[in-house]
Amino acid sequence: MVSRDDRAGKSLSRHTLRETIRWLSQGLLEREDQARALLLALLSGEHVLLIGPPGTAKSALARRLHGLVGGRWFERLLTRFTVPEELFGPLSLEALDHGRYEREIDGYLPAADVAFLDEVFKANSAILNALLAILNERVFDQGAKRIPVPLACLVAASNELPDDEAMLAFQDRFLFRCDVLPVTDASFQALLVQSHQPVGEPPWRLDPADVRATDIGAADIGLGGVVIEAFVALRESLLETGLTISDRRWVRAARVLRAAAWLDDAPEVGLEHLAVLRWLLPATTAQVKGFEAWLLAWLGADQALDPIWLEQTADAFSQQLEVEQSAGELAFDDSGKLAMARRLAGADSTALSDGAPRLSAFSRARRYSPAHIAARVAQISEVIDRVDHWLADATAHAERLQARLSQSLWIEPSLVMRALETFAQSVEAVRRARERLVAARAGFEALPLAESDEGRRPDPVAVPDMP
Repeated sequence: MVSRDDRAGKSLSRHTLRETIRWLSQGLLEREDQARALLLALLSGEHVLLIGPPGTAKSALARRLHGLVGGRWFERLLTRFTVPEELFGPLSLEALDHGRYEREIDGYLPAADVAFLDEVFKANSAILNALLAILNERVFDQGAKRIPVPLACLVAASNELPDDEAMLAFQDRFLFRCDVLPVTDASFQALLVQSHQPVGEPPWRLDPADVRATDIGAADIGLGGVVIEAFVALRESLLETGLTISDRRWVRAARVLRAAAWLDDAPEVGLEHLAVLRWLLPATTAQVKGFEAWLLAWLGADQALDPIWLEQTADAFSQQLEVEQSAGELAFDDSGKLAMARRLAGADSTALSDGAPRLSAFSRARRYSPAHIAARVAQISEVIDRVDHWLADATAHAERLQARLSQSLWIEPSLVMRALETFAQSVEAVRRARERLVAARAGFEALPLAESDEGRRPDPVAVPDMP
């Protein structure tokens, strides 16, 4: 495994990376999340798609990224009239004289280290097809040859998502996708009064050795068991909503999570790194919101005890108690006749001997054997003991969760707070369910007791399987 000491010049310390994120978003209000995505994409060797209305600093973020990389910069605003020569260079007249179909690529996209393509979905199919090789393999078809391109990261932008199926397929080539929305009301006044100062030199510049070290180090990072469970649960959840993620994207997403964990100095991918998936899996703004709701539920609940399962379990016990409390039985004497009927007709009467069993009005609450009651109390007590053990560790779990989430470079502080609030809500839901379980146990203990104990134990209350 490549350790931190093996990194080129130790340039990728957590402190340096955190300062780099601040530099990328300096003076750009509410853009730290996009800065995190750009930095992680750069170190993972991936490209980024920014979606948002004009005037939301999409091009500014791309230029900041170029400030980290250096080298050649290429930028174009695409329209449906854009021709390949504008991106890939004009045809070489000298090469044509020698029968070769080649382009003069110097100063164009195939020679760029960082590129920004605005309104990328307005490009025609000829441009998109030529872009695929650059995006996927970082090569360019130069005549009969394929030449490597130095592109470290391509940042594409669009005001809106496409409706065309072909464009949606092209969109899938960008592993990272981020919304860039206008600032919220909370930052609007700051936007009006902020002074535009030069950002100065970045605290770190990309060295190709950094990307290689990240790639090698990430290969040795494992996915934690809880993370694999999260992937499985997330895939099932997405399928239920009709969203299918390609195998290729799942594999690439897992690779990026490994890189994020390695850059975090984590021994394996943990819960805190699941937040990275918000840039990798959802394809629309609505899907991003749905994913964040799933993520908060997963981060904000200790998986050792699912509050929803516990609530369903409390329902099962409460319903069973209601059934047993409302159950009745006919009161017979030793001769088999209804005792109340004998009292009504007189002690010597035999007139009701045959009809007595049909007089269901003379019934009483059903009585239960001590073995029956003990079995019910034991089953529900087992669940309550489990809940008490969980609650005893809840505070410590919240502290561990906050520490893990806060230490990660790739999760925004507001998401940390929302996850902690969700966990607090889970704790409260567990406490309410416990109160119901305790009340149900008291109800079972208060059931009418039979005079004799045949020792028969009832079937356990059917509770839902723990997920």
